[in-house]
Amino acid sequence: MVTIKDVASAVGVSPTTVSNVIRGNAGRVSPEMIERINKAIEELGYTPNLSARALVSSSSHIIGVINHLVPSESGGFFQDPFHGALLSGIEETLRQKGYYMMMRTIDSCADLMSLLNNWNLDGLILTGIFPSEFFTQLLRQDTPFLLVDSYVLDEVPQVRLEDRTGGYLGVKHLLEMGHRRILFCGPPIYEHGVLRERYKGYCDALQEYGLSPCREDVYGVEIGVDRSAALGRELAKRRDYTAIFATADILAAGLISGLNDEGRHVPEDISVVGFDDLNIARLTSPQLTTVHQDVTLRGCAAADMLIAHIENKQEAVHTITMPVRLVERQSVKRLS
Repeated sequence: MVTIKDVASAVGVSPTTVSNVIRGNAGRVSPEMIERINKAIEELGYTPNLSARALVSSSSHIIGVINHLVPSESGGFFQDPFHGALLSGIEETLRQKGYYMMMRTIDSCADLMSLLNNWNLDGLILTGIFPSEFFTQLLRQDTPFLLVDSYVLDEVPQVRLEDRTGGYLGVKHLLEMGHRRILFCGPPIYEHGVLRERYKGYCDALQEYGLSPCREDVYGVEIGVDRSAALGRELAKRRDYTAIFATADILAAGLISGLNDEGRHVPEDISVVGFDDLNIARLTSPQLTTVHQDVTLRGCAAADMLIAHIENKQEAVHTITMPVRLVERQSVKRLS
């Protein structure tokens, strides 16, 4: 087995220098020497022993990505295209930085502590966090962590989105197209969550046009193909509205399918605006008008920020709020 000493001997440097290059801590090593070391690593087929490195440095270079919302449909979290894009960005950045990703769904404090006690994780990235006993336990433990899609506590490092602006833009577009009775469809709304912010944007747009939100126009449903389509079939029975704002593209796609099952067509009968601008938005029929966000880039930003905090870099930032914009396609009809 090739060792770090073999690599060091091949290029005439100390094992410490090779180790620093491998760990990305090569500030005092010349670019030419870094290139020679990396070439020797490739030619010799050297693979770092992560277990041994963890024992020496107390660092595993493993980041846990934790989903706290148990999916209502089998495989829902992994099949959800939003989380797929987010994980793609996280994994790509971690890989480039020499870290590894562990993915886990955890719904209890006991499971959280079991994970932390049994795995030497360098950090955690969590989605779907609200004020709860789970979050309180998270604050008590020592592993650095970062939140994605949460408004639970400003003092915690996090990557946010212009969620309220996104809700406003989507509903404002429907209003500009002549719609006045607009339904709000998304997962259940919790305080300090992204859905609360998007609902505030929905209300902002309505109020700008002198309209008031109606409780009966707000629908909460867990995101999933079957549940979304079922809600679409239910909404097809109503005749007192002309448009729907859906808080996720996968939800919008299911609504379109369910409406169509009952003979209500988009946009001829009902106009629909989604949120995310994932690939599915261009695969629906008609293609979906939606609020665009760069989900993969959010994953990259989350991984970069957490690593900077773990490594105590001076440039580490505390909060990032990423922009949104409206993308118009064919799912909205202009009313006369």
